[in-house]
Amino acid sequence: MLFGKTIVVTGIASGIGARIGQLALAMGADVIGLDINAPTSPIGDFLKINIASAAEIEATVKTLPKRVDALCNVAGVSGISGAEKTLAINFYGLRALSEAVAPHLREGGAIVNVASIAGYGWRANLERAKTFVSAPGFPDVEPLLASHKVDDVEGYPLSKELLLLWTMQAAHQPLFRNRGIRVNAISPGPVTTPILGEFRAVFGDPRVDDDIARVGRAGSAPDIAPPALFLCSDGARWINGANLPVDGGLEASINATVLGF
Repeated sequence: MLFGKTIVVTGIASGIGARIGQLALAMGADVIGLDINAPTSPIGDFLKINIASAAEIEATVKTLPKRVDALCNVAGVSGISGAEKTLAINFYGLRALSEAVAPHLREGGAIVNVASIAGYGWRANLERAKTFVSAPGFPDVEPLLASHKVDDVEGYPLSKELLLLWTMQAAHQPLFRNRGIRVNAISPGPVTTPILGEFRAVFGDPRVDDDIARVGRAGSAPDIAPPALFLCSDGARWINGANLPVDGGLEASINATVLGF
């Protein structure tokens, strides 16, 4: 379903992004990988970018083909570097890149955001999330973090809460909707990527181990790549504004605990 398509993948250098790029190539797509680090082995074309920089986003997007079919937003950090940097990369940079790439996406194209089970609390924290999402561009987030008493440990969950809320909003924003561009998200649970150790440092072993125990094992990059690429394909042409849990049943287990059924 991807033969002949051009797919832009951020975070191509490792983990989920690398696997998505490899699988897309195997399925006949042309891949343009974006990352701050170069891949250790070639995965299509590569462009170096720091997506926390508005200037680098603008310069990089100018070099993209006039027509691409999908954008996979995979790049992200664990939160170990602090809330400000985490929000700049995991949400504001991702959003800015998506908006900049939108004119290059064909009608009926797709954006797929890699969110996380860590964003599960967006409903409970809706008013807070709305405040952060409504800030345009790359805002000064320090006063926002202070006013909502967000510490560094909360930076990663907050970034994914914002991403899930924006995914639903973006699906109906004229920039995307008027050209039939679908905007969806997938939410993995713990995945055995190079930054899993950092997640343990941020959230603690008990939290990560409990999530893994609920479903029997941690996920792997090959578990995540196929659903992401399905959402890039025309087979998902009637899926828009959705969040697909790709977590072995973790969200279902948490729902059962939280809601008491």
